[in-house]
Amino acid sequence: MIGLPQLDVYSPLSYLVALIAPALDALLPVVPSETAVIALGVATAGHSDPRIVALVALAACGAFIGDNLAYLLGRRFGPVVDRRFFSGERGKRRRAWAEHALDHYGARIIIACRFVPGGRTAVTLTCGMVGYRRRSFVAATACAGLIWAAYAFLIGRLGGKTFEDRPWLGLLLALGAALVISVLVEVLRRTRPWRRLIQVRNQPSGGPDEPVAAHSTEAGQGKPGQSRPGAATSPRS
Repeated sequence: MIGLPQLDVYSPLSYLVALIAPALDALLPVVPSETAVIALGVATAGHSDPRIVALVALAACGAFIGDNLAYLLGRRFGPVVDRRFFSGERGKRRRAWAEHALDHYGARIIIACRFVPGGRTAVTLTCGMVGYRRRSFVAATACAGLIWAAYAFLIGRLGGKTFEDRPWLGLLLALGAALVISVLVEVLRRTRPWRRLIQVRNQPSGGPDEPVAAHSTEAGQGKPGQSRPGAATSPRS
């Protein structure tokens, strides 16, 4: 069990945690990468050592590596990934949401889902499975990793500064703040227009008030040499 006293700016263990935890949780969401980075912020709150920048950079690199590994797995082992991560009704809904959100929002949803519980895995794997542009994906995940690492580390430092003599209280405060932010992001994800976008795209192209004949191949095109009932006949030239 790793304790806060071990996560010091002078400890090599801190740098390993900063890199490995965010890389692993791309495919193993049970790995508490955000908690680990927040804990690093709490543990180093009393320092102004420039090596703190290295911890943030390593956390961002770990997140970037994990995202791109998920992309490669989705690209090369699509059917296996689909069965493993998107099986069942709930998995199919997650993939459908990810595909439609990517189609409509592109790189923005890749960045935003870095802060959605479980959303990171669904979106990064789906990007690989649908062949999302690699260059755009790399740029988006680099930006997302840096923003996420700085945010998690900053929350940890603020909590550690608030309770300098009781770092465990600082960690609890920081984790509570991160949880509130995650809940707000998830609420936005469930209420924003992209949910309506998915519902609209999953409906038949004809609305309930639109005549069915308008979407019928036979009614819409007719047979060669025959005119449709009620259609105007063009004069022959």
